[in-house]
Amino acid sequence: MKKKLILASSSPRRKQILEEIGLEFEIITSDYEEILENLNFTYEKIEKLAYKKGQSVLKKIYSSLLTPNSSLILSADTVVVLDKKILGKPKDKQDAINMLKQLSGNKHSVITSVCIINTKTSEHKILSETSFVEFEVLDDKTITDYVYKYKPLDKAGAYGIQELPACFVKKIDGSFENIIGLCPKVVLKLLKEFIL
Repeated sequence: MKKKLILASSSPRRKQILEEIGLEFEIITSDYEEILENLNFTYEKIEKLAYKKGQSVLKKIYSSLLTPNSSLILSADTVVVLDKKILGKPKDKQDAINMLKQLSGNKHSVITSVCIINTKTSEHKILSETSFVEFEVLDDKTITDYVYKYKPLDKAGAYGIQELPACFVKKIDGSFENIIGLCPKVVLKLLKEFIL
């Protein structure tokens, strides 16, 4: 029997990526509030956030009239990491400008952890993917203009790779979609492990 897929995210970018790889799914947004005790990066920390997001949706399903039978919840968390420090979502425009100044002229990593939970058994699997982005040296006006035009306050590291002007990026290594917020290869690999 085919299992129903549930995306535990309101992100239009993740929704689009799943649609592009031909998956059918419904959306139940996670209520989990991301709180980091500190900004030191570990894979375990980001994978835990992805799992907690999926758990939030699992609780919604069990506390409602929705049937948990044969469903898979897909949740994910994406972070930008520079010098082993996590750059999360900026608090305001000035914070976004400061983050982009830190990234200017430097190479950083973007990690997306993907978690899939079986609603019937609570079994879960998590897999992380790392991509690398190197920025050109950016002047203050270029950074400020970007922040005020695109308002990237909902994006880790204060930028969305798909909307960045060409002058920002010097080099990308790894999955472009992973930088957006979901690596198709990882999603399909995890789904294959659950759907026999």
